Amino acid sequence: MTPFDMKRPRSLSEAQSAFSGDAAFLAGGHTLIPAMKSRLRAVETLVDLSTVPGLDSIAIEDDRLLIGAMARHAAVAASAVVRKAIPGLAALASGIGDPQVRNRGTMGGSVANNDPAADYPAAVLALDAIVETTHGSHSAEDYFQGMFATALADGEIITRISFRIPLSSAYAKHPHPASRYALAGVYVARHADGVRVAVTGATTQVVRWPEAEAAIAAGTSLDALSLQSVDLAADIHASADFRGHLAGVMLRKAASELR
Repeated sequence: MTPFDMKRPRSLSEAQSAFSGDAAFLAGGHTLIPAMKSRLRAVETLVDLSTVPGLDSIAIEDDRLLIGAMARHAAVAASAVVRKAIPGLAALASGIGDPQVRNRGTMGGSVANNDPAADYPAAVLALDAIVETTHGSHSAEDYFQGMFATALADGEIITRISFRIPLSSAYAKHPHPASRYALAGVYVARHADGVRVAVTGATTQVVRWPEAEAAIAAGTSLDALSLQSVDLAADIHASADFRGHLAGVMLRKAASELR
């Protein structure tokens, strides 16, 4: 790990001022710190967001569940507010990584990193969320822009994520046995104006699945559905065809657990 300066701001304005030159924001650090230790990433300044107050709140406003960017996975999973408003999201958070990861990792860090196999992006997309930042806001449809790519500008900080509360929702994934990342994960959300289905892990970025949405809305069988996409991922863990098949299995599991 190369030497760097650590900044511990006490406000968002201080955090933004500290972000200069070759800098990075630190949330949970589960991707950034290993990359720095292996010298895949070097920064001059590390800006720790854990010292900024008010970024871990969880609340409901109107028809939205608002979760602060620094809310830990364990806090999301255990929150009575989340469990009542969107139990599928609480269940998703409870299945991220292991206890150490859940007690350190943050929702905002995960969404900012946008790993193609992370769990939260599927919920953000299926729950028609709005990613609120120091620069404004981004709709879920516009936020995800490719593998590890987002609409965030340099120095832009996620402050909270505003989830649309669905009539019911559920998430199912087939996890990698070591990392617990999704080889294929499917979040199904039933809203008053239709169904939204988002897939993570199976493709090179989180995507919606229109054919699954139409089938669930129409009440037709999901048995023959598998994800078909030119962007299906293939690696040493699973082939593209297997990931497409897994997406169908996880779709059926999530749809059967809608609550």
